[in-house]
Amino acid sequence: MTRGKTADAYKDFLEDISEFSPGTSEDATSSVGRRVRTVREEKGLSVEDVSQRTGLGVEYLDQIEAQAVSPPLGVLIKIAKALDMKLGRFISTGEVKPFTIVRKDQRQIISRFTSTQGDQYGYTYESLAPDKKDRSMEPFMVTLVPSKAKKELSTHAGQEFIYVLQGAMEVILEDHTDVLNAGDSIYYDSTVPHLVRCHGDKETIILAVLYIKDG
Repeated sequence: MTRGKTADAYKDFLEDISEFSPGTSEDATSSVGRRVRTVREEKGLSVEDVSQRTGLGVEYLDQIEAQAVSPPLGVLIKIAKALDMKLGRFISTGEVKPFTIVRKDQRQIISRFTSTQGDQYGYTYESLAPDKKDRSMEPFMVTLVPSKAKKELSTHAGQEFIYVLQGAMEVILEDHTDVLNAGDSIYYDSTVPHLVRCHGDKETIILAVLYIKDG
């Protein structure tokens, strides 16, 4: 991802998962933005400091904090590491508990979209364990939609497990490309340049579990 350019920041798609369908939850968008700002200020850091640590543009970070855009998971991972915080701090919905049960109709939808020219593309992801205390994994229900937007392989520390629930998903792992259908699964190191996206002309629904390595 090109550093310092807001437009390029939109190409950073989960750092694991890309081009999911646009969501509609404004409350989730604003919650994430507020929490990013709160943690940054708690750490005594400026937006410029976070920009230097993450390689993300100052303008893009300002948009996140101003609740103008809802960042993809890959961007939140970068910000969390820059602020020495766990990703869960940004997506928790309430009181942190030793266990958490999320009913089907109670999932928090967090969307990714662009605000330029009214264009919306990206994905929705729903956190399946937002309030579990000290969790080492981040499980999400993700919806991918067909898209012609340009994609780039990305990397980060950690591992990912993906199970295809509906539709077909294309996965690229460095020089290897494959297609997974409903019932198929894949487990890989996130340090390998990777990209997953919808395969075909119908949306795909996946269960994604991320282990985000500290440090």
